[in-house]
Amino acid sequence: MTPGSRSTFSSLRNRDFRYLWAGTCFISGGLWIQQVTLGWAIYEMTRSSILLGALNGLRFLPFLIFSPLAGVAADRSDRRRLMITTQWFVLATAAGMGLVVSLDLLEVWHLFAFTLVTGVVWSFSEPVRQALIPDVVPRAELMNAVALNSAAFNFTKIIGPSVGGVLIAMFGLAGNFYIQSATYLFVLWMIYRMHVPERVVDATGSSVLSNLREGIRYVWSEPVVFAIMATAMVPRLFAMPYQALMPIFQKDVLQVGPDGLGMMMAAPGLGAMLVMLSVAHFANRVSRPGLLMIAALLLQGVFLILFALMRTLPLSLLTLVVLGGFQVLFMSVSNMVLHMTVPDQLRGRVMSIYMLDRGITPAGALLAGVAAHFIGAPYTVLGMGAMVLALAAVVVAFMPSLRKVRA
Repeated sequence: MTPGSRSTFSSLRNRDFRYLWAGTCFISGGLWIQQVTLGWAIYEMTRSSILLGALNGLRFLPFLIFSPLAGVAADRSDRRRLMITTQWFVLATAAGMGLVVSLDLLEVWHLFAFTLVTGVVWSFSEPVRQALIPDVVPRAELMNAVALNSAAFNFTKIIGPSVGGVLIAMFGLAGNFYIQSATYLFVLWMIYRMHVPERVVDATGSSVLSNLREGIRYVWSEPVVFAIMATAMVPRLFAMPYQALMPIFQKDVLQVGPDGLGMMMAAPGLGAMLVMLSVAHFANRVSRPGLLMIAALLLQGVFLILFALMRTLPLSLLTLVVLGGFQVLFMSVSNMVLHMTVPDQLRGRVMSIYMLDRGITPAGALLAGVAAHFIGAPYTVLGMGAMVLALAAVVVAFMPSLRKVRA
């Protein structure tokens, strides 16, 4: 990777990236508050692990349909303007949901409708936000910027769920949705203050479908890019869905209150933040990123199994901290390799295809919910960890291009 400053926060010297980074902090904080709020609400209303898994999976389903279109839009148009538009939508939906709860009109279908609408908006917003990073930092600081952007997301993973759990206990559900609205409003203010340099747009001379096919052909023809895309499916399907089962571990396995749920949701974020700060500092000195990705994937499987065996809150939290660290290490390194490999005129489309892995999360979340209904949450997570280990072994055996990636 390109040599550059060894400062952990070197990319924050760029004014516009500071706004983008701060926006990531606030927008992610709202998302984590939302996740713990919705999960707690539906399990309290239904006590159904199947509905809990379905709700958590539904938030990612729109990525399968809309994310590729968002990638084309990010390459064809003004990325900053796209961010502003999507931000107004999420602000309005969060405020509307808060009003529904305040008027005591909340029903289960409201939770699913809100999750679906916000999922559609995020499927547009995230590829654009990722594609915007190289527009606001010099190439020498790109790796540091990608790492810090991920660190911002995971730092709020600590704060957001904790705030969500406290707000449930103190003010009920409505307060959580109003907090989300406030964070999104602040994000809008920061986006309006950003000045993004004009860039050459090559994708507008052909149809949307042609642009999309061009991005798919690129991914298919580049062995390293294809290997990253395929490997990214493993944690989304078998490692990430354990989070949908946290309310079950909180109430039925560990038998703790809402504050315990907040800590359990926040624990992976603590590990993720510590790892991401390390990645930001050493980003330019990672020599074998492919091997690092594979090791992080294997260790996710190991710590999923360990978490399934824990029966006390302190040990569960410790295991979740380490698990979160390896999860974000895998995602951040794969993200960095893609940013350094993909040309800017294809960046939006490739990143949107990369984010299709989020679209298979509903299958994993629903599978986890159904399995937990029949065999219990601990055995479900144990099986998920075993699947991650098995599929990681397949990656090692059949994707040599990933093993050989060098910085």
